[in-house]
Amino acid sequence: MHRAKGSHAQVTNAKPSLTVWYNTRCPVCDAGISRQKRRLIEAVKAKRIEFRDINLEPQALAGYGASLEDIRRRLHATDADGRLLVGADVAIAVWRATRGEGWLASLFGNPIARPLTRFGYDRFADLLYAWNRRNGRW
Repeated sequence: MHRAKGSHAQVTNAKPSLTVWYNTRCPVCDAGISRQKRRLIEAVKAKRIEFRDINLEPQALAGYGASLEDIRRRLHATDADGRLLVGADVAIAVWRATRGEGWLASLFGNPIARPLTRFGYDRFADLLYAWNRRNGRW
C-alpha cells in the first residue's frame, strides 16, 4: 500500500477480502445490500469488501459454475483466496465483517445452527426468487 503524493487517499492493489455478488433487480436484495454497504462504508472505501451487481457482469462467476440465475437466486461471494461462498455462508461472512453484527455470525454460523441457517436462507431465497420472477424483474 502507498499514498499518492499530496493526497490522503490510499492506493492498494490487494484483492478485497470479500467480493459479494448480488442482484440489484431484486428490491429486497438491493435494500439489504445497501444497508450492509452503509454499515461497512470504511471497508468498502478501503476496498477490503466489494459489492458487485451480477446484472452488469453476468458471466463473472462462470468459472465457478455459477450462472446468472444461480446468483439471482442466492448471494454469492469470493474471498481473498478465491473460494466461493453461497447463500447463508455469504450472509455469515458479511455479518462477521460488520461491526456490531459478529454476534449474528456466531449465532447463525456455529456448527449446530449453520445447517438450519442454510435451510432457512435457501427457502426464503426460493420464495424471493419466485416473487421477483412473477413480478417480471428478469
